[in-house]
Amino acid sequence: MWLYVWCQWCGLSGTLFFIFAVFLLICLGKKRDPPHFPPGPPALPILGNIFSIDSKQPHIYLTKLADVYGNVFCIRLGRHKTVFVTGWKMVKEALVTQADNFVDRPYSPMVTRIYGGNSAGLFFSNGSVWKRQRRFAMTVLRTFGLAKSSTEQSICEESQHLQEAMEKEEGEPFDPVPLLNKAVSNIICQIVFGRRFDYSDTDFQGMLTNLTDMAYLEGSVWALLYDAFPALMKHLPGPHNSIFSSSKSLETMIRREIDRHKQDLDPSNPRDYIDKFLMEERHNRRNNTGFEEENLVLCCLDLFLAGSETTSKTLQWGLIYLIANPHIQDKVQAEVDRVVGQTRLPTMADRTAMPYTEAVIHEIQRMGNIVPLNGLRMAAKDTTLGGYVIPKGTAVMPNLTSVLFDQTEWETPDTFNPEHFLDADGKFLRKEAFLPFSAGKRACLGESLARMELFLFFVTLLQRFHFSAAAGVELRTEGIVGATRTPHPFKIIANPR
Repeated sequence: MWLYVWCQWCGLSGTLFFIFAVFLLICLGKKRDPPHFPPGPPALPILGNIFSIDSKQPHIYLTKLADVYGNVFCIRLGRHKTVFVTGWKMVKEALVTQADNFVDRPYSPMVTRIYGGNSAGLFFSNGSVWKRQRRFAMTVLRTFGLAKSSTEQSICEESQHLQEAMEKEEGEPFDPVPLLNKAVSNIICQIVFGRRFDYSDTDFQGMLTNLTDMAYLEGSVWALLYDAFPALMKHLPGPHNSIFSSSKSLETMIRREIDRHKQDLDPSNPRDYIDKFLMEERHNRRNNTGFEEENLVLCCLDLFLAGSETTSKTLQWGLIYLIANPHIQDKVQAEVDRVVGQTRLPTMADRTAMPYTEAVIHEIQRMGNIVPLNGLRMAAKDTTLGGYVIPKGTAVMPNLTSVLFDQTEWETPDTFNPEHFLDADGKFLRKEAFLPFSAGKRACLGESLARMELFLFFVTLLQRFHFSAAAGVELRTEGIVGATRTPHPFKIIANPR
């Protein structure tokens, strides 16, 4: 018996020794940082810093690390190094001054799985495909969005549907999020699909639910875990699997719309983004510029994620901050009454005569901090940032939170203060460090459309309603962070003016 136990022990010891030896070899064989590489917090072997990150408020944790390690520092997610760039000056250096060097996206196992290995679409493609698809999308947005005078009317008409839905609540507390999601998404639906959906449409509601789930999970700690340990995570249960099921559901709906367009496509009269893409596909399918039907699905998915989630969440934060600051809501409504009045719909031409309203919308975007970090970039060549060496291929993350709350750029960075965007004479003041849409060559391609939606939706809503919370209820402002920053569930009261 003792001999058997001894052999068993020797076998176990040998196994443990083998595991330890492999672990040691991995650690010793790890590629060392080059001289003058950005510093960072101590990291666990294999695991890196992934479990040090605050899963609820990662943007705050990462911003505070700059106080210890400087505005350019490195953390390890698994065995992968990511350099974080903090503060307006350094983020501007990366995104604007070195725009060409930090334009590509690094490899992501999660993105590769969502996009079927294509890494295409509008936001995760690189090189000539990305340049051609971005240019095409911007042209279509101008054609079916910004350049059409009817777009202003479409937004105002959608706001009428939104107002009617709010009026049905009859002054009782209600959750405004589903209504705002539907209103904003209908604008991008008209540009991409050529039609709007009724708020009661079940397919439309399912699409919005999937979009919300993806927007949260793609920026959560689950996404970081998947990218750090893809071979393990793809076999484990967990919330990260919802990213893939939601994307598949969205792709199914988009394919149905594409099939509908193919049946009655009229090349002489394109109606929307899908029609224009299908026409381009006929002429460019062999040019390797991304004009294939599979990529059309992915581009539509990207347009909906960027064109609905961010604007809707800005409106949500707007209601919260206006309710928390009723004197500011009153001043905006006084300006609306003076410039627009109560009887006509607003137009974009009114914006120049409404500096206070413009300042409030900009401050909502700053404090709402809808995209707390940014999309990952990758150094195209060896370079330097803040005096540190950034080798070619290094993943770089610009921290937009650190810009919107930079104490050297904003007088009261942690306070909701529209005066940040007004000069001494009360005129609207543009600020260089205002980067809710990012900057450089990867800046949000729908920025102009989003600005139009925010102005017209806000003005039409405040023209009709005074917003408040139930007596004794204080709305929360810390937010739930994923790829976007979402308010905690809340209810409001919309009283007709």
